[in-house]
Amino acid sequence: MLTEITGVDGQLPSGKIVIVASRYNEGICDSLVRGSVETLTEAGYTEADLEIIRVPGAWELVMVAANALDRDDVLGVVTLGCVIKGETTHDEHINRSVSDAVMQLGVQTRKPIGFGLLTCNTLEQALQRSGGTVGNKGNEAAEAVVELLRLGEKLTA
Repeated sequence: MLTEITGVDGQLPSGKIVIVASRYNEGICDSLVRGSVETLTEAGYTEADLEIIRVPGAWELVMVAANALDRDDVLGVVTLGCVIKGETTHDEHINRSVSDAVMQLGVQTRKPIGFGLLTCNTLEQALQRSGGTVGNKGNEAAEAVVELLRLGEKLTA
């Protein structure tokens, strides 16, 4: 019989989860942070297990996430930000660079990183993805970290 292992349930390791969030588009990012904190506390982490670090914008998410992941007490990181398209292609360069760097960071550290960077064409899209009709991507990014941590516990047992 084929075995399937997932992290949708199971034990969570003890340690810190760091939420690295942009201050740019502050109201949207605040909502993403609230969603992440809600998800992580519902999973069983306490406020003492969580650390929120604010950075100027999306570009700075990676460096601070890397610093956090270097710490032995940090189990994983949730990165949160919001880039809204403007009149130039600046958003495309930021979004691609940050997403590529976050992926590389996860591969290098082998620690879970929740990717909660909104890459929207309009403010309305961002609002709908930060607690509106499309949900809250902060919740989803935190859920991914929780699931990967549970999966890691199963794979190392």
